[in-house]
Amino acid sequence: MKEISVGEQLDHYSVDALVATGSHTSIFRGVDLTNGTVVAIKVPRTELELDPLFYERFRREQEIGQKLNHPRVMKVLPSGHHSRDYIVMEWVNGSPLRDILAKQGKLPQDRATHIAIGICEAVTYIHSHGVVHRDLRPEHIMVDSNDHVKLINFGLASQVAANRITFTSLARELQTVSYASPEQIRGLRCDARSDVYSIGVILYEMLTGKLPFGNDKSLAHINARSAKEIPSPRKIEPSITPQMQEIVYRALEREPLRRYPSTRDFAYNLAHMQDVVVEDRNRSHDMNRKTGVWTKNILIYAVLAAIPILLFILMMLATQHR
Repeated sequence: MKEISVGEQLDHYSVDALVATGSHTSIFRGVDLTNGTVVAIKVPRTELELDPLFYERFRREQEIGQKLNHPRVMKVLPSGHHSRDYIVMEWVNGSPLRDILAKQGKLPQDRATHIAIGICEAVTYIHSHGVVHRDLRPEHIMVDSNDHVKLINFGLASQVAANRITFTSLARELQTVSYASPEQIRGLRCDARSDVYSIGVILYEMLTGKLPFGNDKSLAHINARSAKEIPSPRKIEPSITPQMQEIVYRALEREPLRRYPSTRDFAYNLAHMQDVVVEDRNRSHDMNRKTGVWTKNILIYAVLAAIPILLFILMMLATQHR
């Protein structure tokens, strides 16, 4: 089947303009000829027609999208009979957050807070419907002239009870793993706290103009992330308040149990920043490091203490067998 071109008609939709293209799909602006509604049409690239993994993902995106109905989530529209695979979605005015960051580098804290709260609201809604996004990043967030946001991509989204995604499939699907949670990178099952981590990375980037660990997706770099501390946002951008930095740290905890348990809690702290208690992170880090040293020393002493006991038991056994 040939690629769709601008000016063609796809069933009862006219294809008016190419909006975006990626490694898997192209998105066109079109018009529903039955009622004149402007729509977005997502069409898979023809070379992926025989890729079962991609088509499973593509159909899952359509199924999930048709269940969701929220002002901060792009609607997937019912479109009747299809002569080929494609998804019809509402047309959203605005710019991808990626384009805004590319032009401005970083955003003032108030604006970043407003956008982050909007993202949290959208993700809270999808979580309430049993869906984990798993691929939150600036490319998948549209921002209008009033800084209202919409999630526009659910290609990696899944039901909470779905099978986990392995690192191999993750690397194949994601254009970048910079926004993926540590447990997602390790191929473990993801829940709402994985999306909390991804929003934390987006917030960090909005505030500082940088990613916490860079954009290298090599396996060596990904493994190194598990041993590195997150660079202080306030050292990069001194205008960031201590309370905001604390919020970022809580969202980016390596261990899911130490993160915000939900995007609702995340959004609440962003909206009530004055109530956030700032933790002495340096002291906590030192205590954790000392605790690790103490644990190691205790194990060493226990092994040393057990050696004479083991020798004594061996001698007694040897005596009994004479």
